[in-house]
Amino acid sequence: MYVIVDDRSTVSESYVSSFSHEGFSSFGVNEGEFKEWIGSASDNDIAAVEGFLLGDFDRRPVYPEMIRSHSRAPILALSDQKNLNQTLELFTAGIDDVVRKPVHVREIVARTDAIWRRVHATPASPEAASGLKVFFDGRDAEIDGEPLPLPRRERHILEFLVKNSRRRVTKTQIFNTIYGIFNDEVDESVVEGHMSKLRKKLRLKLGHDVIDAKRYLGYQFIG
Repeated sequence: MYVIVDDRSTVSESYVSSFSHEGFSSFGVNEGEFKEWIGSASDNDIAAVEGFLLGDFDRRPVYPEMIRSHSRAPILALSDQKNLNQTLELFTAGIDDVVRKPVHVREIVARTDAIWRRVHATPASPEAASGLKVFFDGRDAEIDGEPLPLPRRERHILEFLVKNSRRRVTKTQIFNTIYGIFNDEVDESVVEGHMSKLRKKLRLKLGHDVIDAKRYLGYQFIG
């Protein structure tokens, strides 16, 4: 799930639409709404955030410190124009990356995942001994070099599990990441259906489970 902070609703709505088109959940808020949300969000909500995108507003340099008191997710600043002094100021403030608009959301996803892997010291293309290779830029996973076509949500779940392979993630965290924390139209139990289909496809191709499921505790990619 991606969080877009921008006082211009047309900007945030455009990104939310683009993320949705690519199969990623997101929501857009203005400055005031963001401060209220991050101060009251649950641990599960915060854990579902894969990246914060900060639009062009005056108080942007103080946001990294505010965000870091709650989350370690990558923080990207979206720049309307090239400005060296502004870019240096943002990096000094703790922004992880500055991206010049227009930018495709798949590039944003690739950049945030690269930052995540660097911070958590995870390999760029995690591979199981079975030959499963998972990408984080919209490409299908591969098994022994052959593409494994998956529906967008199943692919995103697999990517999320691999990215968090060092810890077990709950059904709620997966749901919030895939569907977004403000989605009241879909029940959380839908994750079980996605997971069942994903595990069956992987087991059919690999001959064994690479996703460990424990009731009440959640799921973990074990390779």
